[in-house]
Amino acid sequence: MKLLIKQRVFSWSDSYDVYDEEGNQKYFVKAEVFALGHQLHVYDPAGRELGMVKQKLMTFMPTFAIETGGIEKGYIQKKFAFFKPKYEVDFNGWRCEGDFLAWDYDVYEGCSAVVHISKELLHWGDTYVIDIQSPKDELMALMLCVAIDAANCSD
Repeated sequence: MKLLIKQRVFSWSDSYDVYDEEGNQKYFVKAEVFALGHQLHVYDPAGRELGMVKQKLMTFMPTFAIETGGIEKGYIQKKFAFFKPKYEVDFNGWRCEGDFLAWDYDVYEGCSAVVHISKELLHWGDTYVIDIQSPKDELMALMLCVAIDAANCSD
């Protein structure tokens, strides 16, 4: 299954619309405008908050906590690396690796790839496609993708 994430270009804060493979809106993501650091909330189409990606302040490298139901489920931290983006992921038992230009990411659980995130080029605003192996990982994959985008913007 796939999700398409499109950043709203003309918005006061980071906002994203998320669509399923048929083009139906599945989620939307909205940042708090006056928050210290990035605080991105994930909502379903009815406006119910499903989770939050929140930047941890006072860290050397960009670090983001991922929460659902008000409970921190883990974090992602961008690591210092040459040529190939690397992230320390303590979230959902996953690990993540990116390519040279920071446009494609593979997420692994053990030895198996569970999510592939790719950045679409030549669009207004950031646009990502998330290819998810299991429907149970959909929300977690979306929140991880939002955290990676925020970490890349924080550099």
